[in-house]
Amino acid sequence: MNQFKLIFVTFLLLSVTYSQAQQIKGSVFDSYKQPLNGAYVYNTTSKSHAHTSENGYFLIEESAVGDSLEIGLLGFKKTTIVLTENSFSGSLSIVLENNVFNLEELVLTEQINPLNTLVKMDLETNPINSSQEILRKVPGLIIGQHAGGGKAEQIFLRGFDIDHGTDISINVDGIPVNNVSHAHGQGYSDLHFVIPETISNIHFGKGPYYAEARDFTTAGYVDFKTKNSLKNNTIKLSYGQFNTIRTLGLFNVHEKSKRDNAYVGIEYIETDGPFNTSQNFNRVNLIGKYTAYVNNTDKLAFTVTHLDSRWDASGQIPQRAVDSGLIDRFGAIDDTEGGNTSRTNANVEFRSVIDDNTLLTSNAFYSHYDFELYSNFTFFLEDPINGDQIKQKEDRNIFGFNAQIDKTKALSFADLKTTTGVGLRHDRVSDIELSHTLNRKTTLENIQLGDLNQTNMFAFYKAEFDLGKFKITPGLRLEYFKFMYNDALAEDYVTQAENKAGLFPKLNVVFEQNDNLQWFFKSGIGFHSNDTRVVVAQKGKEVLPKAYGVDFGPIWKPIPKLAVNATAWYLFLEQEFVYVGDAGVVEPSGKTERYGVDFGLRYQLTDYLYFNTDATLTKARSTEDPEGENYIPLAPKLTFVGGLSLNEFNGFTGGIHYRYVGDRPANEDNSVVAEGYFVTDFNLNYKINKNITLGVAIENVFDTEWNETQFLTETRLQNELNPVEEIHFTPGTPFTAKGSITYNF
Repeated sequence: MNQFKLIFVTFLLLSVTYSQAQQIKGSVFDSYKQPLNGAYVYNTTSKSHAHTSENGYFLIEESAVGDSLEIGLLGFKKTTIVLTENSFSGSLSIVLENNVFNLEELVLTEQINPLNTLVKMDLETNPINSSQEILRKVPGLIIGQHAGGGKAEQIFLRGFDIDHGTDISINVDGIPVNNVSHAHGQGYSDLHFVIPETISNIHFGKGPYYAEARDFTTAGYVDFKTKNSLKNNTIKLSYGQFNTIRTLGLFNVHEKSKRDNAYVGIEYIETDGPFNTSQNFNRVNLIGKYTAYVNNTDKLAFTVTHLDSRWDASGQIPQRAVDSGLIDRFGAIDDTEGGNTSRTNANVEFRSVIDDNTLLTSNAFYSHYDFELYSNFTFFLEDPINGDQIKQKEDRNIFGFNAQIDKTKALSFADLKTTTGVGLRHDRVSDIELSHTLNRKTTLENIQLGDLNQTNMFAFYKAEFDLGKFKITPGLRLEYFKFMYNDALAEDYVTQAENKAGLFPKLNVVFEQNDNLQWFFKSGIGFHSNDTRVVVAQKGKEVLPKAYGVDFGPIWKPIPKLAVNATAWYLFLEQEFVYVGDAGVVEPSGKTERYGVDFGLRYQLTDYLYFNTDATLTKARSTEDPEGENYIPLAPKLTFVGGLSLNEFNGFTGGIHYRYVGDRPANEDNSVVAEGYFVTDFNLNYKINKNITLGVAIENVFDTEWNETQFLTETRLQNELNPVEEIHFTPGTPFTAKGSITYNF
């Protein structure tokens, strides 16, 4: 009988305990009724925790009546609620009030990705106000413009001269920005269709370590998210030197709610630029986005954007022409360069909580893209009569989708989160052209002309084992490519076709030593993405040369208002085939290795003053050439970026920011050097009242004479008998001031 009583009491206690330990569900919103992504939800009693999804949704295990939940997110006031019986009867709705960003509140263990959180702070304390600044938010990434403002920026990262996107994957809301097998070069990434004020978040990663990261992720990837709603309607007008005008309108077209939101935007820019020959640059951007939240767990978003741009350019100029007085720094040898481009995107995103442990994220997209560019890099080297101007042109349609499922599961020894994904991208490019032209009017010779089809299918899987102090994440990515090219200049109709598949493993480890110190080790195999014209020319050989990389370092908060990150890294590439769109030839560069150190620091001096800096030191070499003759041209060695930001102090916001690029080798033996530069920019805004803000922005405060982009090129001027090889450059922007007025309502 006593044994029966003991069994009964034990069963009763277990039943009570089970009934008390329940799941708690809810959603977290801001004061504008918009869901908050990445908020940390922590049960102080059971120590269970979770992060909110993009819909603001969360689920906490092992919760009971009387437990306390802490909910927090940087930039918002932390709140605590005590669970009652009613808390379990439905879904909680929690509102966080806005607050000044405070680095002291950053707890590394609460962040999904601490480095991305720090960049989010940079974005909030120093908002983006031009499309060129978008990529500069990524620590260690340097950009340069060298064709009148309408051409995609040149990118430098981790010892790579990435050109316009050959080794970095760039995406916006799941839409790939990189254009494969582009008329100007592989991976060409024109981000100018993004209105900077619509960016809500930047997510990035360096190296080939991420199973979910797409084609072109060699040096790294950058994913941008646009806002689902606007806090205010905004009208902005800016005017500055060189007849620079920018107008912006962003408007909510639906009353903001927890259920759905919609807004539209238009941006128009024009400028003559600082060059002696006017750039005649103008660009218009349009955006419309509708977001609906269904059942507090599902999200459907539809976005349409359109870009239309045209410009004239002065191109790169030879140093000897400036030294001789033939032209000044802002002159031109051929001022008929320039181009026009347009891009229309349509994107549907769907995010659904399938069950308490399963999340589906997906999007389907379509892009139509037109491109026409006129350049003259060698002047009269090949054609002493008409000059060497070239035209690059294409008409492109892009179709694709991405889908992934995240599942969580409690194992006996760890919490497990798995991510499984698949996707497709298909490019159809008509009349991809390289021609010899005269004055942008007459086509003298078709050098290349054809139609191109490229298909990329992929699948990936990763599993994150949360062991408490350790998080171990193995992953695997499968890539499949189909390349097809029809040469319109060939006598007979022939489809050149190749296909290739590759399997690329990854392994990442995070050790959380304490709330203020985290160590990470990343490793993985990626590949150097190749152009269709490279693949068919090589007859499918070495189509996906592998890239092997490792990263190691800490993220540390030695004191409450200081965050430091450091990384030692190494990357080896088996081959770097490059299709040179300007010449229509394939250039293999052989095996290469790069290694270096990244360092970042964020320090909050006061609630309103915020300092950040990022530095990189890199060594980039070819492994197949003799020592001293194995430099990789234009690979950055030393870079610094950073600044001091003022955030919401008595109506004032603004900052002073700098960027430094050290001298770089311009050729393989470092006998010619591309000179470095140090440039400082300044901006200050004053909020007169809740509706009106006045602003001033100055580029190149100290009027530094600097070269934004530089190339070692062999050219011949019209009055020269023999060609000369020397540095050619595009001059950097001189001191330039502009004022703005913003009306929010």
